[in-house]
Amino acid sequence: MTVPELADHPADLSGGWVPDVWIGAPAPGGLALPAASPTMAWCYSPRGVHLDDDHLVMADSGNHRVLIWHGVPERDEQPADVVLGQPDGTTEGRAAGGRGPERGMNLPTGVLVHEGRLIVADAWHHRVLVWNEVPRESDRAPDLILGQPDPASIEPNRGTECSANTFYWPFGIDVVGGRFYVADTGNRRVLAWDGGIPETDRPADLVLGQPDPAAREENRGGAVAPNSFRWPHDIAGTDELLLIADAGNHRVLGWPQHPDADRDADVLLGQADMGSAVEWPYGPQRGDRLRFPYALALDSGRLAIGDTANNRILIWEGPFTDGRPADHVLGQPTMAANGENRWSGVDRDSLCWPYGLSLHGDRLAVADSGNNRVVLWRRQ
Repeated sequence: MTVPELADHPADLSGGWVPDVWIGAPAPGGLALPAASPTMAWCYSPRGVHLDDDHLVMADSGNHRVLIWHGVPERDEQPADVVLGQPDGTTEGRAAGGRGPERGMNLPTGVLVHEGRLIVADAWHHRVLVWNEVPRESDRAPDLILGQPDPASIEPNRGTECSANTFYWPFGIDVVGGRFYVADTGNRRVLAWDGGIPETDRPADLVLGQPDPAAREENRGGAVAPNSFRWPHDIAGTDELLLIADAGNHRVLGWPQHPDADRDADVLLGQADMGSAVEWPYGPQRGDRLRFPYALALDSGRLAIGDTANNRILIWEGPFTDGRPADHVLGQPTMAANGENRWSGVDRDSLCWPYGLSLHGDRLAVADSGNNRVVLWRRQ
């Protein structure tokens, strides 16, 4: 594949995307470290975000909590309305500051609102939490727990062998094509349930990336392949398409039709072929390379990938299954650049390890983890 020279691209590679609202500590010119006592407006290393017409939901991962805004924030540093995982807006620490996992969290990552329900991947408690409605009061316990036998249990794989209803670091979640998908990162696989969010203890209908429900070796115990994962981390798609960010292999895999069984991917972004997992940590980058892509978002035919270790977001307009380079880049001045905050000061449009994305029409929410903030972008 021939990669266009940078001179072939317009001078402004952003495609009209501009930062609009900044949630988190203000830090023009320099990184703001998280406060010892958090607030409802500050965050520490957020790793997941969800945006729709009615909500902004942030996985404030470093503070082991989830923040919820009812209504999309309209001003910088706007405080959240609800906190989950902690007793109040100023407490931090794993498992609700030591109270226990019944209402607490440990490095929550994936967040999603689907058909009025809130779903949270409580990654280091090895479970997925579900609220039957988006809470309007803080410190509410979940209505449903997936991956553990009870609210107090937090062992990886339920303290036993890997199976079709256990998790080890579930980082990514989504409902795509009527299925509920979980990126079960520590087990190097993706699980799926037909019919949407399942009830507790129901085994997954599909195990993708491993030969059977008990297997959990990275890349199936061998070389990288079109049916293997190293660190599957995020999921996106449509009724016809499934995309999975295989962050540890520096690629995105795709299935143009949702698989009914474990099988090879047909679509590849970020690598030259299905047997490659090259990082390219040094030297100029390109619009068709990825380095630890932790985040995916797809909406209305537009694909955004959080190219995390390259400190940028790549955006494709229209078809992207031919492996062509991205159309736009956010956070960097060129497709070749990859410095943290452009090797300069923190600015509204700079990025440092963007770890989570949510694309909703002409709005894009970015969990800019290294800068301890979420930034809402809009397309002019």
